[in-house]
Amino acid sequence: MTKIFYVFIFLISIFVFGCSSSDLTKNMTAEERFEIGKQLFDEEDYFEAKKEFELIKLQFPGSSVTDDAQYYLAECFFMREEYLLAAEEYKSIKRTLQGSPYLPLAQYKIAMSYYNLAPVSHLDQEYTLKAIDAFQTFIEYYPSNELVADAASKIKELNTRLAQKDFDSAEMYMQLGYYRAAAYYFNSVVEKFHDTPIAEPAHLGLVKAMIARKKFDEAKKEVGKLLEKYPHSKFKSDAESLQKEIEDKLKSQSSALFQNTNSQSSK
Repeated sequence: MTKIFYVFIFLISIFVFGCSSSDLTKNMTAEERFEIGKQLFDEEDYFEAKKEFELIKLQFPGSSVTDDAQYYLAECFFMREEYLLAAEEYKSIKRTLQGSPYLPLAQYKIAMSYYNLAPVSHLDQEYTLKAIDAFQTFIEYYPSNELVADAASKIKELNTRLAQKDFDSAEMYMQLGYYRAAAYYFNSVVEKFHDTPIAEPAHLGLVKAMIARKKFDEAKKEVGKLLEKYPHSKFKSDAESLQKEIEDKLKSQSSALFQNTNSQSSK
């Protein structure tokens, strides 16, 4: 009987304590809730921290910590690698918190969210393109921000990834003998991604594709551009070999045309 009594008292105390604790939590201010959320965030308990920031967002939309709560809510998703949700929460700062000191960082983190979703070069590049666009927006709107150099570096990295995708497609078409398609993708790299390390081999590939299509006059112009643009290229000897091959082909064509003309004249 005594045992049952103590168990009963224990359960009652838990219930009473739980109720009082709940009441205490209900009466917390936005600032107090933010402090709890921030402490949980610093302890890397992002799941529990997220709950506090969401509650502030819903119950205290005009408080002094609204900006902070919204930003750290986005950060919780980002740290949990839920990048699409993070991007949406960062965008919410741009939509609803005009003039917030978090605006530059929010734009940068939108780009970083897409950057972390961007796949390797041979896969679909939807998020790569979104990341590039977001980084460019960041640079355009906040040109003096300390993160601009990093954003520019990441744009170059992502453009190289896109260039590699087109280059790989071109190489595949060359192997299959689809030289027109190969030339299209090589030219895409040359025109759109000229500031990436893929541009030089792509330019050489374009010349090879033109030769394969017997477009010798076009190939001659293109190899000339290649040697002029990259005078110290590691592909210089290959380009010069192609240049000689093109000259030989043009001479052969010219000679054949001359002989055919003479043959026609003698008839």
